Amino acid sequence: MTTALTEPFDYESALDACARGERDALRATYERESRWPLCVVLRIVRHRETAQDGLQKASTLIWQRAGRYQRALGSGRGWIYTVVRHRALDEARRVVRDVPVGDDPEAFLEASPLRAIDSGPDRMDGVERCLAALDDRKRTCVIEAFVEGRTHEQIAARPTAPIGSVETWIQRGLLTSRGCLS
Repeated sequence: MTTALTEPFDYESALDACARGERDALRATYERESRWPLCVVLRIVRHRETAQDGLQKASTLIWQRAGRYQRALGSGRGWIYTVVRHRALDEARRVVRDVPVGDDPEAFLEASPLRAIDSGPDRMDGVERCLAALDDRKRTCVIEAFVEGRTHEQIAARPTAPIGSVETWIQRGLLTSRGCLS
């Protein structure tokens, strides 16, 4: 039975219960959230079967790592969604890595799962236009993070920039692009 969204739910206590091995806590959390974690994964991987697999793996990670959650660092719900999002990004990177590159870049782009992401011509023109509007540092960091799948640490090592600067450039680049695309 799904819990009504208007009723308060203590995500922090649910994570504590998961850490103690109480399966009902994970079930209650899943029932509370229903479809939203799947939507998060689906939005990132763009393929229902891959999203369902990613969500299953995320649920397992939540169960296994619930003991690592620290209330002082943020909300339980935020922690859950962070695990779900990171698992989805891992799935997306895995799918992209599995696409053979070969010698023909056009063939790679045609076969790439990235092609499915809002791939209408108007949308892609808008993405290219918005990326072109960013300064070089922001554009490079956003592309390396979200197209090439590099971590912030890997990006920071390439131009030898401080990690904080890379994180700021990515955040500002995304905010600017989001405003541009809306």
